[in-house]
Amino acid sequence: MRVTYGREEAIRDVLNELGVRTFLPMQRLRGWVDDSGEPHENLQPAIRNLIFVYASQERITELKMYNKACHPLRYITNPFSHSDDDYLLTVPERQMNNFIRVASVQDDRLYYLDPNADYLKTPGKRVRITDGDFKDAEGVIKRIKSNKRVVVEIKGVAAVAITFVPTVWLQPIEE
Repeated sequence: MRVTYGREEAIRDVLNELGVRTFLPMQRLRGWVDDSGEPHENLQPAIRNLIFVYASQERITELKMYNKACHPLRYITNPFSHSDDDYLLTVPERQMNNFIRVASVQDDRLYYLDPNADYLKTPGKRVRITDGDFKDAEGVIKRIKSNKRVVVEIKGVAAVAITFVPTVWLQPIEE
């Protein structure tokens, strides 16, 4: 769902208090250096104005209508829809779990991409990562900034590239 005016963290906290599962991809940013020379880092949403909500449309509509804190939530329509039954964007659970497996790791090995970038449209080899922090994640090898990277994508919504995965940890997936 889209959240207006950068209120992703506040909405996440409200929904979690109400027992609604959410996922907000966060990334660690190098912040400032204090007077003693100590560097500080802060977490902020990796994808602005976006939060993933695991709930039915009826439950979300009820929250938006009766809970003032949920008013900033906005539905995202499905650009790939050809019927009235699936006009709201819904991410399949398997695809969402794969994205969460990768995006929940908060370090410098992740690079968030524009989900509409041209290089995401090019075909690539599907792989599964067999070891490390990203074990069991599935993605596509793409060439980004002159390097091969494993990209995990929610088509048209979000994409994250893993900057380095040893080749021995990659297992081709037959389609």
